[in-house]
Amino acid sequence: MLRYTSGGNFTIPIVIRGPGGVGRQLGAEHSQRLEAYFQAVPGLKIVACSTPYNAKGLLKSAIRDNNPVLFFEHVLLYNLKQDLPEEEYLLPLDKAELVQPGEDVTILTYSRMRHHVLQALPELERRGIHPEVIDLISLRPLDWETIGASVRKTHRVVVVEECMKTGGIGAEICAGVMERLFDELDAPVVRLSSLDIPTPYNGTLERLTIVQPEQIVQAVTDLVQGKI
Repeated sequence: MLRYTSGGNFTIPIVIRGPGGVGRQLGAEHSQRLEAYFQAVPGLKIVACSTPYNAKGLLKSAIRDNNPVLFFEHVLLYNLKQDLPEEEYLLPLDKAELVQPGEDVTILTYSRMRHHVLQALPELERRGIHPEVIDLISLRPLDWETIGASVRKTHRVVVVEECMKTGGIGAEICAGVMERLFDELDAPVVRLSSLDIPTPYNGTLERLTIVQPEQIVQAVTDLVQGKI
C-alpha cells in the first residue's frame, strides 16, 4: 500500500516468484494454490505464466514494473520446452492471451489448466464443438476487455481452474461475468474447480481432486447442447 499512501512518492519495484499448484504426489503441504490468497489485496499485480514463451516475456515485464508483482509458476510446467526468439521481447502484465479462436463457447483458464483444456480440444472438435480458449495470464487485474469480446461472440462461458472452488479465482470471474455480461449469456456460467479438500498424497485420489480433460469435454458438451 506504500505507493498509494505516499501519493506516488515511493515505488515498490519488487517481483516475488514462486511455484504453486498441485504437484505430483507432493501431499497437502506442498500442493498449494496461492493465487486466491492474494487476489483481494489492493496494489498487487498477479501473473500466472503457462508456457516458456510467456514466462520469459512476462518476467522481463514484471522486473521493469514499479509495482509489486506476484509471479506464479506451476510446479508441473517447469519441464516444458519451447523455442524462444533470440531477440528481446516483453509481454504485457495485464492482458489475456487468445490461445484458440472459436464460436461455440468461451473457455477461461490459466496456468497448468491451459494444457488440460488443450488436451480436451481434439475430442470437442470431433463432437463438432469449437471453443474459444483464453489463457487469463493476468489474475489481477483481469483483462475484461478480452473476456468481454469473447463472451459477446460465444454467449457461453466455462471457467477451468486448479484453484479451490470456494473463494477462488473462478468465483471472482463468475461474479464479474454476471455483473458485466449477464445480457450476453445464453446459459449459466459453468465453473470447473478443484475440490475443497487438502490435496491427498495418494496419486489416484490426487487426480480426482483436480479438473481433468475428460471433465472439461463433458461440461462443455453439456453446456453447448443445452443440458445445463
